[in-house]
Amino acid sequence: MKGRILRLAAIGVSLALGVVSAARAQATDAVIDRIKAKKSISIGYREASIPFSYIDAQGKPTGYSTDLCIKVAATVKTALGLPDLEIKWVPVNLQNRIPLVANGTVDISCESAVNTIGRQAQVDFSSPFFISSTRLLVKSKFGIAELADLKGKSIALPINSVPERLIKSLVERDKLNIRIVPVRDNSEGFLALSTDRVDAFSTDDILLFGLRSKAPSPADYEVVGQPLSYDSYGFLVQKNSTVFLSLVNATLARLARDGELAKVYGTWFEPLGVPLSAPLATTFQIIGIPE
Repeated sequence: MKGRILRLAAIGVSLALGVVSAARAQATDAVIDRIKAKKSISIGYREASIPFSYIDAQGKPTGYSTDLCIKVAATVKTALGLPDLEIKWVPVNLQNRIPLVANGTVDISCESAVNTIGRQAQVDFSSPFFISSTRLLVKSKFGIAELADLKGKSIALPINSVPERLIKSLVERDKLNIRIVPVRDNSEGFLALSTDRVDAFSTDDILLFGLRSKAPSPADYEVVGQPLSYDSYGFLVQKNSTVFLSLVNATLARLARDGELAKVYGTWFEPLGVPLSAPLATTFQIIGIPE
């Protein structure tokens, strides 16, 4: 009798697993339907978000974020049974990345987007894959160390960014006499600093380290100031694309569990002199949930 019960239980478990597997195979959403129909996945990239997403010397998208999204594409290819899945790279910027994801032009934007409550109203975010802080990039010779040292001076801020809103609020709160110069992106911000049109450029500190590393004379520049924020990065996907988002997060979880995520990090950030921080190491442990 006991053996018969165990056999029936085993059959019941198998049937249950079969139902779950079938349901999972049939699950879909707008992004999944679009990828199946086009047999391609469109990945958003930035042209100068070093080292996350930028154009290399051959004119191809590269970086930490793009490397991770290539792995996401491999997961999607296997899960959907699309051996010929094509990656289509779509350039995005601070102004259009959210609209392009929201309207379905871009399936996943893989760059350096800070997760905020306001942005969550328009798009969904993947699990975090980086933690950044807002700081300042300045020329070493001017002795600027903190935001308050810019009284009577100027600072470039990227339009429609988290650092722009943060710095403006601090300037207003502390009544600092600092002239704000809006710029379209990181390249324009660095150009303004390098040509002395501004005295500082502020954005996520890791992006500042990336810009410094690509400068003709990196020693001429410093990333300075206490961290003014702690922000997590996530990949942007269309709202309510739960099936596609689960594939994205499953990829990040597997990479975190296997230690591959830390290795990819090391490839891109250790050459900049930015070792894996304790908060980010903890983040990698948290997102490495089991299958």
